[in-house]
Amino acid sequence: MLEGREIHLGLGDIRFNKPKQSLFILIVYLVLLVGALVFLLPLFWLITTSLKTNAEVYVFPPTFIPTTFRWQNFPDGWFYQGMNFSRWLWNTVFITATVTVGAIISSSLCAYGFARIKFPGRDFWFLLVLASIMLPGAVTLIPLYIMYSRIGWLGTFFPLTVPAFFGGGAFNIFLLRQFFTTIPIELEEAAILDGAGRFRIWWQIILPLTKPALATIAVFTFQGVWNDFYGPLIFLTNPDTYTLALGISFFRGLYNTEIPLMMAMSFLMVVPTLIAFFFAQRLMIRGVVLSGLKA
Repeated sequence: MLEGREIHLGLGDIRFNKPKQSLFILIVYLVLLVGALVFLLPLFWLITTSLKTNAEVYVFPPTFIPTTFRWQNFPDGWFYQGMNFSRWLWNTVFITATVTVGAIISSSLCAYGFARIKFPGRDFWFLLVLASIMLPGAVTLIPLYIMYSRIGWLGTFFPLTVPAFFGGGAFNIFLLRQFFTTIPIELEEAAILDGAGRFRIWWQIILPLTKPALATIAVFTFQGVWNDFYGPLIFLTNPDTYTLALGISFFRGLYNTEIPLMMAMSFLMVVPTLIAFFFAQRLMIRGVVLSGLKA
């Protein structure tokens, strides 16, 4: 009888809490919906403005939906006089792909060393790597500029691409190191018994098991390099070597009245990052979550 009463009370509690749970879920979804609309509003404004005529941009009060959709803004902006967006697109793709590959390779090698190889001062050097995250980029700007100037790298892609092959970033190392520690050590021990070396273990065992973390690093690096304005502005001097971010800024400086064309070019620049995030978001979330399961 007592057990039956406990079961009955438990079911009653569940029925009593169900409306509260539904109300809480509804509030959460409403808050998320409002937040999503707030964050998507600038993107919506970017898209609609890129399809307006130049006269409609200056209408007051402003209109969110253009009266006539002018798709011609995209080819007009791309082939605008004095602009070389095709060349700037190639430069951006080359730099982004090179840095992404370099960051994945170098950061995974460093992270594997910190996670699996025991050497004197390993924890100290790992803490030193993490401490470098707190170092502002402006602090190293002048020394780097002087160094690149003396070795003749200014005006080339080397200052933007070569550093990615020497560490890949402290955050990437930390993320991968945390992920590597979740992989059972028995897999490596079995590979060592079969005669596999460290490099082969890293390439054939560790990397295939860390696809979520690698996807996270790839998307973060891709977005950061693709949208980078600071680095190209400092180290690139020839307009033929400009990236899209620098080229759009150059376009705005010369033709600041052509707002629909600038918005059209800005939207084209945003599209690849949206596509990359859309296709890799599940792996990214999984990589971030699993990386924090074990210290």
